[in-house]
This record gives sequence, structure tokens and C-alpha cells, in this order.
Amino acid sequence: MKNDRQSRARGGGDGLKSGEGGGAGERVKPGAGDKANERVWAGGDSDAGDVFKRSWGEDRLSALESRLGFGFTDRARALSALTHRSFLHEHRDWAGIADNERLEFLGDAVLDLAVGMRLMCLYPKANEGALSHMRAEIVDERGLSQVARRLGLGALLRLGRGEALSGGSDKPSLLADAMEAVFGAVFLEAGIDEVLRLVDRHFAPNFARVRPGEVGGDYKSRLQELTQGKSKVTPSYRVVSAEGPDHAKTFRVEVEVAGVVLGRGEGASKKAAEQAAARQAHDALMAEQGR
Repeated sequence: MKNDRQSRARGGGDGLKSGEGGGAGERVKPGAGDKANERVWAGGDSDAGDVFKRSWGEDRLSALESRLGFGFTDRARALSALTHRSFLHEHRDWAGIADNERLEFLGDAVLDLAVGMRLMCLYPKANEGALSHMRAEIVDERGLSQVARRLGLGALLRLGRGEALSGGSDKPSLLADAMEAVFGAVFLEAGIDEVLRLVDRHFAPNFARVRPGEVGGDYKSRLQELTQGKSKVTPSYRVVSAEGPDHAKTFRVEVEVAGVVLGRGEGASKKAAEQAAARQAHDALMAEQGR
């Protein structure tokens, strides 16, 4: 089974170039002279419809395998990793395919573990605070979206028309979420060893830019270091609201320390809102300490 996955990952070129595809908004309605495509739009040509579904399914998955360097056996689950919920709202005929939110949830934890393991090996003398800072810099929204762009992942995402037309295929939040979902799918299929191999292959530039003691703009890690050093308490984050359509949603988040709300923030993604709330709480604690 492993050899079959590897042969699919190596065989052929990308089914799609990195600039192709990316959203339902790119399926342009044909002109009057294109009879075959007109029948697809009208739902009257099953053969042409199969071609359309292949371009939105297997072709994208094959391109992902080629770029990632891993072949999936569970095709439906792997395709789910590329599927934003807005796509399924408009294409309810994709039976057996879920959106990528559950895989994103798993992939978040899997990448935290894999990157943490690598950092432990790379920096055997770094303390917990420094390791947390570096891991957060590598797997935050910016870091994950950078990896996704290097893989051309945005062109492979299956997005609804509105999300695609609003530039969803290049939104850092969507790219980061999809990257987590892809690694969640890899973990379920092949385990942590394969995840570590792919982290080594695709996250090397992210590891290269971090060093112990360099925090950058990760205020969640700064706040955690501050609160753990002061009272051994870990901050907790709560989504207060999420308003607006999928392609233009605004998240509002509160951060609490020992049951007290210390900061509030908002952003276009939950992660961005958490960073804004953490920054407000961090700055308030620093001011309180006269620093």
C-alpha cells in the first residue's frame, strides 16, 4: 500500500499549474458555441459532467500528491482536506465528501506535536518558553500560509463562488486552515513518522528563520510566557462572536487569565483575533508591571 502511495506521489506532473483553478468562481459559463460545456451547465451531459467533476476532484488531488510528495489511499478524505465549506454549500452532489474543518482541528494538534519534536532535537538546551515561541512562529497563520503558497495549495482549494471571487485562494487564514487539514489527513493515513518526513521537507525555511529568544510578533506566546512566569497560569481564549459571510467573516475573541478577561481582539480569522486579544492583554500586563 505504501509503494502504491509513493508511486502516485512521484508519477506524472501536476494535474493543475499553481495559477489554475482555486474556486467555483473560475468555472466560466461558456459561450453559445461551446455546446458540450453548455450541456454541463444545464446538467444534461453526464460525460462532460464527469470531466468537470474530475477537474474539481481527482486532478486537484493528483496535483497535491505530486507537490506534497505523498500519495493518499483514502481519496475522499484527502479531497475533504481541500474542500472549504462554501464549496459544499453550492455543490451538494459531492456525496461522501466533507469540508476540511474536522481535519483542520486534528492537523493543528499534529503539526504542534511534529514541530515541537523537531525543535526539541534542534535545540536541546532551549527552555519551554523559547521552544513555545519558536513553534508558534513556525505554525502560526503566517508560517502555515507561507508553506501553503510554496506548495501552490491555493490553486487546488475547492471554494464556493463568493469565496473564490473575494480572493479566498490567497487568504492566509484559508491557506493555513487547509495546510493543517492536509497534515491531518496525512496523519490519519500514515501516522506521525510520515508527518515528520513532510515537515522536514516543507517547513525547512520556517525552521531556518527562528532562533531561541527571538519572539517576533507572536503575542500569544509572549502572553503565555508572562503569565506562566508570574502566576503559573495559562491564558484561555474564547470566541465571542463570528459575524459576516464566509468570505468576509469577522471574529471577536476574549482572552482570560485566572478567570479575568485581560484582552479583546478581532480579526478576519480566529487566529488573528486571538493574536489581537493577546497583544492587548500582554501590553496591559507589561504596563501594570511598569515595563
